[in-house]
Amino acid sequence: MKVVVTGATGNVGTSTLEALRADDRVDSIVGIARRRPEIELRKVAWVAADVRSADLVSLFRGADAVIHLAWLIQPSRDEQELESVNVVGSERVFGAAADAGVTRLIYASSVGAYSPGPKDRFVDESHPTDGIESSFYSRHKAATERTLDRLESSTDAISIVRLRPALIFKREAASGIRRLFAGPFLPNALVNRNLIPIVPAVPGLRFQAVHSLDVGDAYRRAVFSEADGAFNIAADPVLDPNRLAELLGARPVKLPGSVLRAAAGATWRLRLQPSPPGWIDMALNVPLMSSERAKRELDWEPRRSSEEALLELLDGLRHGEGFPTPPLDPGTGGPLRVRELATGVGAR
Repeated sequence: MKVVVTGATGNVGTSTLEALRADDRVDSIVGIARRRPEIELRKVAWVAADVRSADLVSLFRGADAVIHLAWLIQPSRDEQELESVNVVGSERVFGAAADAGVTRLIYASSVGAYSPGPKDRFVDESHPTDGIESSFYSRHKAATERTLDRLESSTDAISIVRLRPALIFKREAASGIRRLFAGPFLPNALVNRNLIPIVPAVPGLRFQAVHSLDVGDAYRRAVFSEADGAFNIAADPVLDPNRLAELLGARPVKLPGSVLRAAAGATWRLRLQPSPPGWIDMALNVPLMSSERAKRELDWEPRRSSEEALLELLDGLRHGEGFPTPPLDPGTGGPLRVRELATGVGAR
């Protein structure tokens, strides 16, 4: 079997490659990324290509499945650039997969695609996917789901799967996650459980997480399953301020969501960190998800808890961990992170 993976060098992409490479049913993998990594991996042929402009039909022809992971989170200050990859680029990928005769298309959706929902119970995949309006990430995920809706209604020749994972963590993604969400001014040494005295106890701050390797395994299972449609992907337990405080040895301190959002907005406008306040809105409003369908129809079970995934990320942040691909390489920011500063902290 031949599988093509777009966005193959990122957090989830590298985990998906690992899962596919370990499966004897997979003979070859085409790993597509904007920047070709120097690392060589068994079964993987790297291709440097931009989903906005490349001849994707030629790249997809002969593939049994396409897994579409390519997505931009930065530059957070240029939504036109983000949309050109996330929405328009995804539409090109889907159309090219259909034109190339690919019979299995698997898309990286997200909990962020969901409309506001409950924090005291779990929703299944039928919950509306209209997103959180103030979050560009959520709007783009919702818009891309609509593109898939149109493709599904226009053809029966391609089977479509949408995975909707919770927050995705692993040690090797630490440097990449720090650059995307914390920025250059966070000292690695401060990301230490013994140095985190408080956890903001914000109403609605209840979220789910999952280890990247478990997500990669879900993509592998989706390739070989006969099931299609949407699947929630999350591990237990749900993380909330009290559980986080216990896990980190910290103290929960009540804080209004408006104060947390205002702080995120101010630091973003001052270019102290790269994440706009829409990320806070999304975290406080997306629902908790049930993963029962994935367990039942993909035979998927997370091997690691949400707490293990989070602690692994924090340990990776503390030690500046990464992986030798452009998005995850801890050296990408340059000495003293000067390259990150030169980008305008999220401007490009």
